Amino acid sequence: MNRLKTVVLLASLSGLLVILGNYMGGKSGATLALLLAIALNFGSYWFSDRIVLSMYHAQEVTESQAPDLYRLVQQLSHKAGLPMPKVYIIPDDSPNAFATGRNPQHAAVAVTEGIMRILTWEELAGVIGHELGHVKNRDILIQTVAATIGAAITYIAQFGFLFGGRSDDEEGGGSMVGSILMMILAPIAALIIQMAISRSREYIADQTGAEICGHPNWLASALAKLQRGAEAIPMDANPSTANMFIVSPLSGSSIAGLFSTHPPMEERIARLKQMS
Repeated sequence: MNRLKTVVLLASLSGLLVILGNYMGGKSGATLALLLAIALNFGSYWFSDRIVLSMYHAQEVTESQAPDLYRLVQQLSHKAGLPMPKVYIIPDDSPNAFATGRNPQHAAVAVTEGIMRILTWEELAGVIGHELGHVKNRDILIQTVAATIGAAITYIAQFGFLFGGRSDDEEGGGSMVGSILMMILAPIAALIIQMAISRSREYIADQTGAEICGHPNWLASALAKLQRGAEAIPMDANPSTANMFIVSPLSGSSIAGLFSTHPPMEERIARLKQMS
């Protein structure tokens, strides 16, 4: 159901782009904005792993430097049928983890020092399985596609504010009030859809991760601990990268559900227990 939901949401995002582009600037306006968004997001997609790892001062470790962690990632990667990703440790007390990389051949798994302190080895296996689930499901690519379309929608709206929409007598043009509403509401709708895609991918990664480690309760137990740990020790995280982490690193946990990058923790845990 979550895979179907992702397809529907991406289609909705694409439809919103076409409607807004035609409404504000015709086919040429939509095409120009989409090409600009693709160019900007292509660079982000290609170099995102290095950017985000550098942002959090992640240090790559070898088997000799962190033998237990390295072997755990190695064993679970083999079980998942994935190439061995690079392994990183983030010098941060807040318990969290993320995966990055444009494809399974260029993947990296990063965990904080804090997560290794509070989780049992079984719980950490559940977390690593979740992150490998993101790699296996190519979630970085899916998020990049969504970001590209969302950015194109935002660019069209900004161009509309700067240069005005199509006039009433132009084919496909709308009224002035309609144009203003479209320019304001379309980027908000695009953001809501992007957040919904992020939440659906988290559910899928939970399921895939539980299958990889073989014990859904390991991941469920880890998520409960991480929720409490992240609230007790918030991470100084960039909001633009919040969707990458296994639990939201932002201290402002009261963000409205529509704009949250992560599903409700209670629901995630309940689904894992149902699997068990």
